[in-house]
Amino acid sequence: MAVTVAILGGSGYTGGELLRLLLSHPEVEVKQVTSRSRAGKFVHTVHPNLRKRTTLKFVPPEALEPVDVLFACLPHGETAPIVDRLLDLAPIVIDLSADFRLRDPQAYEVWYHWSHPRPELLEQAVYGLPELHREEIKTARYIASPGCNSTAVILGLAPLFRAGLVDLDLPVTVECKVGSSGAGGEAGPASHHPERSGVIRPFKPGGHRHTAEVLQELTVCGRTSALGLSVTSVEAGRGILATAHVFPNRPLTDRDLWQVYRSAYGQEPFIRLVKEASGIHRYPEPKILAGSNYCDIGWELDELPGGRQRLVVMSAIDNLMKGAAGQAVQAMNIRLGFPETLGLEFPGLHPV
Repeated sequence: MAVTVAILGGSGYTGGELLRLLLSHPEVEVKQVTSRSRAGKFVHTVHPNLRKRTTLKFVPPEALEPVDVLFACLPHGETAPIVDRLLDLAPIVIDLSADFRLRDPQAYEVWYHWSHPRPELLEQAVYGLPELHREEIKTARYIASPGCNSTAVILGLAPLFRAGLVDLDLPVTVECKVGSSGAGGEAGPASHHPERSGVIRPFKPGGHRHTAEVLQELTVCGRTSALGLSVTSVEAGRGILATAHVFPNRPLTDRDLWQVYRSAYGQEPFIRLVKEASGIHRYPEPKILAGSNYCDIGWELDELPGGRQRLVVMSAIDNLMKGAAGQAVQAMNIRLGFPETLGLEFPGLHPV
């Protein structure tokens, strides 16, 4: 018997990607998709790529019925106040908002300027990054799916921190270049075509709230580096390229780094190490990942004067897939005991 699922807040880009994936998932039946503003309309009126794929119509959130898995795609701050109702509707909730990603309630006050209404539940939620929390996901009642920028940064840097190779006394600096879909589906002045076209625009040079997730997940034995995260909007519909600058605490070689990353990710179905000797695709790039659930990771050692090294780590994802909907489906597969790659086999396109 198929697993029944519903999507709460399905009219945005993430909800549309979730629906696309779940409609093709061989073990899933999509029962309902909600939208308050689009209730009563066919889902393909918002997600035109789903024409002739489904006859589902949006329903208002109040009309949700019990299902096996509920995906919540509400804006940040809107899930926590109704979490009890969500848990009544489904034995497994996968939340794509930020409301339960952080374990420390004070972190919400610092990064979101928001007093968390249900701090007692934060420790019960599992951070839904499979590569780091697969075992916890297997039994989770509530899965908090990571943010898109934080996913790219954490996956790129976690092996180094866990191997104890980072000089924690020096800061780590990360620049994320992000496509326009990262801003969501609501139009605004910044997404108006004459303003957006051709843009390379600083979006959040400092204080980006995804920093909190990165600090949380890269803390080892109670310590981590000071972290500076900047986000820049670029002219692309999808994709994130995170470029991190790290100072090792001892001399490293490429061979050392291959060993570290292969040890961490050699068995991971959606992590690819990309470091070629030549060619235009010798480093990770988001364009060829569009529509796929892969994270491509590469690096370059920079030998500095005085014998010091700088390690440049590059990680690329599709922000709507590995950064959102794809990762949520991956977590669902793990939780339900399905093959982890089920419904996520699309490799991307080249050329695009």
